[in-house]
Amino acid sequence: MRADERPVRTAYGEDPSQVGELSLPEGDPRGVVVVIHGGFWRAAYDLSLGAPLAAALAAEGWAAWNLEYRRVGGGGGAPETLDDVAAGIDALRGLDLPLDTVVTLGHSAGGHLAAWAASRTRHERWAGGVEVTAVVSQAGVLDLVAGHEAGLGDGAVAAFLGHPPGAEDAAYDPARQLPLDVPLWCVHGRDDDIVPISQSEGYVAAATAAGARAELVAVDGDHFTVVDTGSAAWARTLAVLDTL
Repeated sequence: MRADERPVRTAYGEDPSQVGELSLPEGDPRGVVVVIHGGFWRAAYDLSLGAPLAAALAAEGWAAWNLEYRRVGGGGGAPETLDDVAAGIDALRGLDLPLDTVVTLGHSAGGHLAAWAASRTRHERWAGGVEVTAVVSQAGVLDLVAGHEAGLGDGAVAAFLGHPPGAEDAAYDPARQLPLDVPLWCVHGRDDDIVPISQSEGYVAAATAAGARAELVAVDGDHFTVVDTGSAAWARTLAVLDTL
């Protein structure tokens, strides 16, 4: 994307949070990366967190769709946040993009949503949508039960679900939607004290045991190193995308 170009904002629904920003490369895109920001699903955080990643991806030849969604405290939570992520990905059909390669890339709670998006079409509520072909979870909350038990985000999981996670929440929990039909990479800082690397380690172990393709990419650094586009951790993420 040229330095003088700005992302194009497009609505996929009527709520102010139902928007995405599209950043395009100079030539034909290598594929689409859906950038899903984190912030423990809370309305205090928005898609500005994903903007540097989208710009960096466009510079590497990807079409980057930086997705906003309703969040807890702003009309979101389960299932509304999930409805928005599904609708936002499906909105790619109207953006004149090649959809052979559609990668979801999410940080923290966005990693949860990125992994969830790869299983959503199994469920009648979100069936028939654009298929995700690969997932990159950056320090993602991939096991809601374990995340709740660990008190991540000061009760963020229960706030997102509206209650402590139970059997009725299986469709929302990546750890209970194994095996995925597409590859998933977990890029996670070894010194992360906000979402511990055990979230990624446990998911990858369970996923590979279930016959899925999943890989842990452990990097030096904390929770935010993985979204620093000048870091070695981000270079590792780009290297993963180069394999697709």
